[in-house]
Amino acid sequence: MKRIFVYPIACWQFLVLAMVGISGCQPDSGSPDNAGIDAGGNQTVKTSNSDNLQTGQNGGTVGGGGFTFKPSEREAEFVKNGDGSSHTVRPILLNDVAEQLGIRHIYDNGASPRALMVESTGGGVGWLDIERDGVPDLYCVQGGVPDAADVSIRPRDTLYRQRAGMFSAVQAGAVPEEHSFGQGVSVADFNNDGFDDIFVTNVGLNSLLINQGDGTFIADEGGVVCGLSVWSSTSAWGDVDKDGDLDLYVCNYAIYDPYHPVPCNDEHGMPTICHPRHVEPEPDQFYLNQGDGSFVEVSQKFGLFGPGNKALGVVIADFTRDGWPDIYVANDTTANFFFVNNGRGDGFLEQAFALGGAFNALGETQASMGVAFGDYDANGYQDICLTHFTGESNTLYQNLGARGFQDVSALTGIRDLTLPKLGFGAVMCDLNADRCMDMFITNGHIDPRNSDGDGYEMCAQLTSYNGARWVDQGSAAGPFFSRRLVGRGVATSDFDTDGDVDVMVAHQNTAAALLRNESECGAWLQIRPLAVRSNRFGIGTVVTLKWGENVLTQELAGGTSYASAQQPVMFFGLGDCTSSVEISVEWPSGQKDHKQVDSGTLNRILTIVEHGDVWIHEAGTLTRQDVQ
Repeated sequence: MKRIFVYPIACWQFLVLAMVGISGCQPDSGSPDNAGIDAGGNQTVKTSNSDNLQTGQNGGTVGGGGFTFKPSEREAEFVKNGDGSSHTVRPILLNDVAEQLGIRHIYDNGASPRALMVESTGGGVGWLDIERDGVPDLYCVQGGVPDAADVSIRPRDTLYRQRAGMFSAVQAGAVPEEHSFGQGVSVADFNNDGFDDIFVTNVGLNSLLINQGDGTFIADEGGVVCGLSVWSSTSAWGDVDKDGDLDLYVCNYAIYDPYHPVPCNDEHGMPTICHPRHVEPEPDQFYLNQGDGSFVEVSQKFGLFGPGNKALGVVIADFTRDGWPDIYVANDTTANFFFVNNGRGDGFLEQAFALGGAFNALGETQASMGVAFGDYDANGYQDICLTHFTGESNTLYQNLGARGFQDVSALTGIRDLTLPKLGFGAVMCDLNADRCMDMFITNGHIDPRNSDGDGYEMCAQLTSYNGARWVDQGSAAGPFFSRRLVGRGVATSDFDTDGDVDVMVAHQNTAAALLRNESECGAWLQIRPLAVRSNRFGIGTVVTLKWGENVLTQELAGGTSYASAQQPVMFFGLGDCTSSVEISVEWPSGQKDHKQVDSGTLNRILTIVEHGDVWIHEAGTLTRQDVQ
C-alpha cells in the first residue's frame, strides 16, 4: 500500500516558513513583502504577480514605463561544489538551420484588434517517426483566425517528413487536414502497433490522428477523446495503471468562446487580452485506454480534479519513485496540482499542498505555463522548473523524494535570471555532455499593447547548472539568442542522429527555429527504450547509468515543456568518462534489466529491448551489441 503523507494545517504553515528560510527566498526589492503566513499566524494564499499589473505592485505598472526587473550581475562561473572542488560550465553552441533544411513554419496566432484571449497561448510542435525509419519527423500545429466564419480559411497543421537530412511537407491526403485553432501536440503509440500517433489540442474539438503504418494517418472521428468542444491547451500520455497501454491527460484552460468572447478592456476602453481571473476554469479530462482502441473518461472517478485549475503544463512521471506514475499539472494563477498515484493505478490523491509544488516558497500562486523536467542535482529524483509571468520569476522545485518538492529558485540563481521574462516552453537536458544539466527556455509576452518586463518580443534563454547555481550561457551560444521573438512550444530531438540534443522552437507570427547542436561534447550515451511487455513507446521507463562514483538517472516522461512532444529518447552526458558503464533499466511492467557496456561503446546511440538485447545505431543500421 502506498503511503500518503497528509499534514494538518499547522504543519503546512510551518513547512511554508521552513521553505522560505531554507531556500533563501526572502523579500527583496523585487519581491512582495508579505509571505505566505500573516501576522496572526493564519495561512494566506497570494494571487499571481500578474494580478498586480494594473496597480503597480511589485515594481511597476503596465502604463507607467513597465517593470524594472533586471537580473543582477551574474556570478562568476567558477564555484565551490559540495565536495570542495570547483569547475566551470562547458560552452554550448546552437544554430538555427530550419530554413536551410526546408522547415518554413510560422504559427499564425490570428492577432486582431478584438484581442481574443486564445491568441496568446498557441504554438506547439512535436517530434515523431512516421515510418519507423529511425529518423525524426516533425508535426507543427497551426492557428489562424480564431473566430473565422469559414474554418477552411485557417492554415492547416503541417507534417514534415525528413529524408536525406531535409524536411518536406507531407502531401495533402496523407494526413487529415486540421483547420482547427490549434494549441499543442503530443505523440505516442497509443494502440501499440509500433507506429507513432498524434493528438492535437485545439480551441474546439481535439483531434486524434492514427498512424496507418504506410505513411498515412486517419482521424479518430467520433472517438471520446475528441468529443468535447473546449479550450484545450496541452496533453500528456502515460500508463498510470501499468496495463501496457497509454492513457491520456488533457489540460483544459478556461470556458471561453472566441465567437462570443468575454469582453475585456484596458483603462482606455480598448479591447485587451483577458486576465485569467476574468474567465471560469474548464476542468481537465483523463482518458483511460481500454486496450481495444477506445477510451473512457475517468477524471472524477480517479480524483484528477481540483479547484480553479486553468492548466497549461503537465508531466506524467514517477516523481515519488514508488514504481507508479504520478501527474503534475501547472496552472495559470491558481495552485498547481500534484496527483500522487494510489499504488493501484485506479486513483490519485492531490498532494501539492502537503508535499510542495502548489505555491512558491512565499506561499504565492503563480502564472504557470511550461514545465522543464530532469534530475538537475543528480539525487535520483526528477525535478521540475515552471515558467511564469514577468515579475514572478521561473520556479525550480527540487524533488527531495518522500520530503516532497522544495522551491530553490533563489538559492540556485533561477530567480534573478528570469524575473524580467515571460516564459513558455522549457526543457532540461545535458546539451554539451559535461554531466551537468542545461535549461533552454523560450520567452514572449501575451499582449503586444500591455507588455512589461523585457517587452512583447523577448530573447530565449540558455542556462547551465555548474554544481551550485544556474548561470547564463545564451550570450555565447549563437546568434539565435540575440533575436527577440514571441516563443511558445519547445521540443527536443536528435534530428540529425549525431547523438546530441537539438531543439525545435515555435514562435508566434515569426518563423520557427530548428537549433542544431554544434557544441563540443564530452562522452555520452543515448538510450532508446523499446518495450515489449510495457507500453511500446516506453513512457515511464527509468534508466540509471553508473561508472566509478558517478550515478545519473533519467525517466522517459509523458508531457513536459509546453504544448509540445519530445523525441522519446534519453541522452546522458558522461563528461570525461573513459571507462565501462553499467546500465540499469526499470520498465513500467516491473521488468528490470541490467547491462554493461565497455568504453568502446561510448558515444553511441543504443536501443535497449525490454528483457532483450542492446542494439547500436550506426550509419543508419542496427547492430546487436554483446553486453554482459
